Amino acid sequence: MNPEKDFAPLTPNIVRALNDKLYEKRKVAALEIEKSDPGTSHSAQGDQHMAFFWLPWYPLHHIATVTCLLVREFVAQNNTVQIKHVIQTLSQEFALSQHPHSRKGGLIGLAACSIALGKDSGLYLKELIEPVLTCFNDADSRLRYYACEALYNIVKVARGAVLPHFNVLFDGLSKLAADPDPNVKSGSELLDRLLKDIVTESNKFDLVGFIPLLRERIYSNNQYARQFIISWILVLESVPDINLLDYLPEILDGLFQILGDNGKEIRKMCEVVLGEFLKEIKKNPSSVKFAEMANILVIHCQTTDDLIQLTAMCWMREFIQLAGRVMLPYSSGILTAVLPCLAYDDRKKSIKEVANVCNQSLMKLVTPEDDEPDEPKPMAQRPAEPNPDDTPAKQEGTAGGGPDGSCDSSFSSGSSVFTPASTERAPVTLHLDGIVQVLNCHLSDMAIGMMTRIAVLKWLYHLYIKTPRKMFRHTDSLFPILLQTLSDESDEVILKDLEVLAEIASSPAGQTDDPGPLDGPDLRVSHSELQVPTPGRANLLNTPGTKGLECSPSTPTMNSYFYKFMINLLKRFSSERKLLEARGAFIIRQLCLLLNAENIFHSMADILLQEEDLKFASTMVHTLNTILLTSTELFQLRNQLKDLKTLESQNLFCCLYRSWCHNPVTTVSLCFLTQNYRHAYDLIQKFGDLEVTVDFLTEVDKLVQLIECPIFTYLRLQLLDVRNNPYLIKALYGLLMLLPQCSAFQLLSHRLQCVPKPELLQAGDSPPAAPKSQKADSPSIDYAELLQHFEKVQKKHLEARHQRSGRGDHLDRRVVL
Repeated sequence: MNPEKDFAPLTPNIVRALNDKLYEKRKVAALEIEKSDPGTSHSAQGDQHMAFFWLPWYPLHHIATVTCLLVREFVAQNNTVQIKHVIQTLSQEFALSQHPHSRKGGLIGLAACSIALGKDSGLYLKELIEPVLTCFNDADSRLRYYACEALYNIVKVARGAVLPHFNVLFDGLSKLAADPDPNVKSGSELLDRLLKDIVTESNKFDLVGFIPLLRERIYSNNQYARQFIISWILVLESVPDINLLDYLPEILDGLFQILGDNGKEIRKMCEVVLGEFLKEIKKNPSSVKFAEMANILVIHCQTTDDLIQLTAMCWMREFIQLAGRVMLPYSSGILTAVLPCLAYDDRKKSIKEVANVCNQSLMKLVTPEDDEPDEPKPMAQRPAEPNPDDTPAKQEGTAGGGPDGSCDSSFSSGSSVFTPASTERAPVTLHLDGIVQVLNCHLSDMAIGMMTRIAVLKWLYHLYIKTPRKMFRHTDSLFPILLQTLSDESDEVILKDLEVLAEIASSPAGQTDDPGPLDGPDLRVSHSELQVPTPGRANLLNTPGTKGLECSPSTPTMNSYFYKFMINLLKRFSSERKLLEARGAFIIRQLCLLLNAENIFHSMADILLQEEDLKFASTMVHTLNTILLTSTELFQLRNQLKDLKTLESQNLFCCLYRSWCHNPVTTVSLCFLTQNYRHAYDLIQKFGDLEVTVDFLTEVDKLVQLIECPIFTYLRLQLLDVRNNPYLIKALYGLLMLLPQCSAFQLLSHRLQCVPKPELLQAGDSPPAAPKSQKADSPSIDYAELLQHFEKVQKKHLEARHQRSGRGDHLDRRVVL
C-alpha cells in the first residue's frame, strides 16, 4: 500500500496502525492518538456497544476505539458524506486489500464504524457487510475468523435492520458452517445464534425471498452445512408468524436426502424436523399441497435406505388418508413404490406393514364413479413443471410418479425433485392406463414376491369390479399374463388369478358383439388366437324344435370373453402339460366355484371336439371326467346329468359325450353316470374292435375303483333290480372280461357275485313286468348316431397311434389278449 496516499479523513497514524503487523506498534500508534485528544482515553471509551471477541487484545481495541471516535464525530455533525467516505476507504483500501494485515485492520475498522453509527448503522449496512462477507472466502483462516467477529459486531448493533440482508448473511454463514478451521466454526456458531435470535424476535422476516436460497443450500453434502440448514428449518418452523408449511414442497426432497446422512446426530435432527412437519400437516390438512409432494414421496419410498423408505412410506400413508382422492392421479407412481414393499420379509416388517396400509387405503379411493364415460373436461391435476434454475434435480423421477407414470427404474434413484406450488385445482381423474401398466409390469416380473403378485391381482379384481367398462379396454393386453400366472408356484396366487379371470369372463361389461379382441393401445393377443371357433355341430336331438341347437354356452351370466378364456386355457394346458398334470384339476375345480360349472364343461367339451392333438384331447377328457365324477364342487352338475329329464341336461350329455369319445373308458363312465346302461353295454361291445393298450387297461382299473366309491352308490343299489337293469349287469360283466387277473378283476368279480339271482327275486312277486332296457331311456337322444360318432373318433385315434409308431415314437405298449 502506498504510504504517501491520502486516506483522509483517516489520519496517517491510524492508517499506519491499521497496516502494521506488529501489535506493539499498533498500540503505540493508538496511544499517541489518544494523547493528542485528552477526551479519548481508553477508560472514556468503555462504550456499551463494544462486543469484540478480541477485546483482550489491547492494540486492536485501541485501533477500533480511534476509528469509532472519528466516525462518531461525523455522526454528531450529520456528515454522511464523510461517513460513507470512511466506510468506503476502510472497505476498498483495507478490507479488500491484497495485503493480509491491511485486510485485518479494515475488518476492525468496519466493525468500529458500525458501533459508532449505532442505530444509524442500518443506513450503511450494505457497505459494511459486503466487504466482510468477501473476507469469508479468504484463504487465511485467521482472517476468516476476524471477518466472522467483525460481522458479529455489525449484526449485534444493527439487530432487526439486517433482515433485508438476511440472504447474503445466511449464504456466508452456510459456508462458514463447513469451514475446516475449528476457531472459524466456533465464531460462526456465535454469529448464527445471534442471527436466529433476531429472526425469532422480528415479524418482518422475508420468507418468500429466503426459500430459493434454502432450497439451493439444502442439497449440500457437507455434514456441517446440513446440520446448519436443519437447525435453521427448526427455528423457522418454531416461529408462529412464519408459515413454512406452504413452502414444504420446495424443501421436502432435500430433507429426505439429509435423512440419509451418515451422521447419526444429523439423521436424528432431520427426523425431528420431518416429524414436526407431519404433525402440522395432520393439524391443517386443508392448507397442505399434497399433490405437489406426491412425486417426492414416490421416489423416496423406493430408496434402499431403510430409514428414508420407512419415513417416506409413513408420509405416503398420511397423505392418502388425509388427501383422499387428490392422490388418485398419482396412483401409478404410488403403486410402483408400494407394491414391491409388500413382499419384504421380517427384517423390514415395519416398512411392509405401512406399505400394506397405503395399498389398502389407495384401493378404497377407487369408486364406481371412476368408470363414468370420458367427456371433454379440464386437464387432470398434474405437478407443475420444475424450474431448471431452482434445483439441480431438474425433472428426474417425475415420469413415474405423475398421473401417467409407469413401472420405471428411475424411481429408484435418489435424485432431488422439486415441484413448485400450483394454485390450479383441476378435477381428480383416475389415470387407469398408467395403473394397468404398472400392474402388468409387476405381474410380468417373475422375480417379484408372492405377496406383491397377490396384491397386483387384488388390484386388478378391484378395478374390474369398480371400473369394468374402462378396464375391458385393457383386457386384451392383460389376458396373456393372467393366463401365464396360472403357472405360478403359489396356490394363493393362482386363486386370485382365477378370480380375476372369472370376473373378466362373467362381467356384463365384457359382452361384445364382435368376438375378436377389443381395440386397445396395448394389444398383445392376435385376433386369431381369441377368435371363437365355429365347430361343426350335428343335431343330436331328434325331437321337433331342437334342430340346429348349438353346444356353446349361452347363459346370460357369461360374456364373450368366457369362451375366449376357455379356448386359451385349453391352449395353455396343451402347451404346458406339467401345468395340466400338477394344477389342471385344481384350476378347473376353482373355476367351477367361481363360474357356472355347466358352462365350463359345456364349452370345454365343445372346444375339445375340434382339438387336432388327439393325445391331448384324450388326456384332457380324462381329467375333466375325473373332476366330474369325484369333485364335491360338481355335485349339482352330477345330479343334473343323472336323470336326463330336461332338454338342457340332454343337450349337455350329448355335448360331453361327443368329446368324451376321445377316451373310451371315460365315455363308459359318463354313460354310467347318466344311467345310460344299454348304451354303455353297446360301447363295451365295441371295445373288442379297439387296440387294447396298457394305458387303456389302467383306465378300466380306475373305473372299477370308482364304481366302489360313494358317487356310484345308486348304481350299486340298482344291481338289486336285476329285472329292470339287465344292461347294467352286462356292462359290468363286459368290464370284467376286459380285465386281466388283477386286484380290480377280483374287486368287480366279488361285487357281481353279490347280485341276487333272478329266480330268488321272482318268488312271491306279482307277475313279472316287461323288463326295461335301461332306467333313464331318453327317446329324444339319437344313441345310434352317438355310437357312430364314437367309432369315428376312435378310428382317428387308432390312425394317430399308428402314425406315431411309424415314426418310432412308441408311446403305447400293446397287449395281446
